[in-house]
Amino acid sequence: MSMVDKIYKETCRKILEEGFDTTGQNVRGNWPDGTRAYTKKLFGVVNEYDLSKEFPLLTIRPISLRGVVEELLWTWQKKSNNINDFNLKIWDAWADENGLIGKTYGYQLGVKHQYKEGEFDQVDRLIYDLKNNPYSRRIITNTYVHQDLHEMRLYPCVYSMTFNVVGDKLNAILNQRSADILAAGNWDVVQHAVLIHMIAQVTGFKPGKLLHVIADCHIYDRHIPTVEKLLDAKEFPAPKFSLNPDIKNFYDFKHEDFILTDYVAGPDIPRFEVSI
Repeated sequence: MSMVDKIYKETCRKILEEGFDTTGQNVRGNWPDGTRAYTKKLFGVVNEYDLSKEFPLLTIRPISLRGVVEELLWTWQKKSNNINDFNLKIWDAWADENGLIGKTYGYQLGVKHQYKEGEFDQVDRLIYDLKNNPYSRRIITNTYVHQDLHEMRLYPCVYSMTFNVVGDKLNAILNQRSADILAAGNWDVVQHAVLIHMIAQVTGFKPGKLLHVIADCHIYDRHIPTVEKLLDAKEFPAPKFSLNPDIKNFYDFKHEDFILTDYVAGPDIPRFEVSI
């Protein structure tokens, strides 16, 4: 059975058994009906995924790889902050009348900065460093830019990655300030696992480990019954993931270049509300 299912269940079980209940506290989030959205939460959750051994896509419920890739290409390849460049509806609640979500995610990745070697945005600098100075300990991307927070419709949840090369393997630490474990817990893991595969391929490395660090890992009160059912869900073997090996330029990846095989998953869960 897949390791990611076991890690996911262990994290959910620990939140339910040991998590702090924020009911009655002054929380920011609300449900669409205006009711406060309370959680059970854990501080400082750290999970490790070895991408050389397994692709970390949940099997206890289906996760759309196409949706994951769509958002990844929107932010990291298009470097867009406009939902009109994005084919899913998950960002609609945070967009203005022009479709903009503010100076967040893709916008920050596309801002050019001056280095001694010239101007780069964060994605191009990442690729440059891995090709030219792979043992640097300064290969970091960051979208949590304080001076622009007032112009973001939503502060970044996943906000930084630190890349590190060991031998022929590309590893990364993913930092996340807040994780809704039901809505996006595995989505974020899969998305950044795919990103490591992409960056590794175009810079001459193999995928290594993904270390996921979450400051506030939580289950919303209205999600608890669904999560409890997932704890008893059947697990299946991990699927196989690969990229079109002919792609050597990060900006050439298209949906058909992401290949998932042998994916068996349990039944989908009922539609659930998302806190705003």
